[in-house]
Amino acid sequence: MRWQTKRRNRRRELGKWGASFASGILVIVLIKSQLLGGGQGGLPPGQVESAPILQEYNDNSGKTSGQAAAEQQQGSKAVQGKAAQANTGEKATNPPAGGSGKSVGAGQAAAARTYSDYERMQVRVFVTEDKRIETLPIEFYVRGVLAGEMPVDFELEALKAQAIAARTYIYRRLKSEDTSGNPTVAADVTDTVQHQVYVPLKTLLTQWKGEVKEANLAKLTRAVEETKGMIITYGGEPIQAAFFSTSNGYTENSGDYWSTDIPYLQSVTSPWDKAISPRYKASVTMKLSAAASKLGVKKNAVASMRVLNRTEGKRIGEIAVGGKTFSGREVREKLELASSQFEWKIDGDDIVFTTYGFGHGVGMSQWGANGMAQAGSTAKQILAHYYSGTAVEQAMKLPDRL
Repeated sequence: MRWQTKRRNRRRELGKWGASFASGILVIVLIKSQLLGGGQGGLPPGQVESAPILQEYNDNSGKTSGQAAAEQQQGSKAVQGKAAQANTGEKATNPPAGGSGKSVGAGQAAAARTYSDYERMQVRVFVTEDKRIETLPIEFYVRGVLAGEMPVDFELEALKAQAIAARTYIYRRLKSEDTSGNPTVAADVTDTVQHQVYVPLKTLLTQWKGEVKEANLAKLTRAVEETKGMIITYGGEPIQAAFFSTSNGYTENSGDYWSTDIPYLQSVTSPWDKAISPRYKASVTMKLSAAASKLGVKKNAVASMRVLNRTEGKRIGEIAVGGKTFSGREVREKLELASSQFEWKIDGDDIVFTTYGFGHGVGMSQWGANGMAQAGSTAKQILAHYYSGTAVEQAMKLPDRL
């Protein structure tokens, strides 16, 4: 009888252990679903702009997110050479000519294989604060970037446009095997404006509480899921998806800011920013002597500087300061101004600059995108407006290698 009692006790203990083990597994699954699965993910960004730009453009005003804009990317040679090629590599995913059932089946199999390859793409992010590498699927990376690059209270269609732009950037970078700007070759990108601002997975569950948390995370995930695999292309290849915070009413030609003309980065109107962006207009005061020192001229030269010409985007093209001529971009960067559209007035020993817009002005205005979304535009319509002549298509339709 004693051995039977012991046996029953052992069975009860095993049952309790099994229940505890099952509960532990359930907790792990729930946590994983919050981190990686439907309806959860995001972080309210401290700053709203960043801009993936070309490496040699070297926008040095990176003290604010998006003015620096991750210029350590693909070089202009890649942009000029790749963007000019139309529909290269289509044969890799299209069924071969002839129309036989066998050929169509082979084409479908190739397309399915390509899409599966996209889904298996992994991004290795160097997390600067922890000095570690976080590896995750491309779509989860896009959600982390969306959380870091755009305010979560923006309209859903604006968030979707930003998600597509962020995905375009990382897809192009991975396919071209570009690892520039990384502290280690083991990473594809950093989590800073050097590339794109990315929020680590472990942070996503700690930024909000209660119902606000649920709503914000679900909104970010929805923006990513509803655009899954979508890439902005020009001539059949992913673009340099530059973006910035706030326009002055117009975007800037890439050639006017970086001296390299890119056909899909041309000046367009953006009238929504003025009404809704808190960064549309700003003033900054500095000593005349400080401005002169930063520009490398004499103090009286700053007091008598004059605009020589303006760009199509209504920003300063060139400005004469003493015997020197600067571009509007150069003055903006040297004086750390918000925009290259600025006015000034002299007040004793001070100079007061008033700027219009925030950022370099090339590509998609984030506040403009939100204004378009508020007016009823879809993500695709927003992207078509800011990236001239481009299309939005699935990554599986693009060439295997850039």
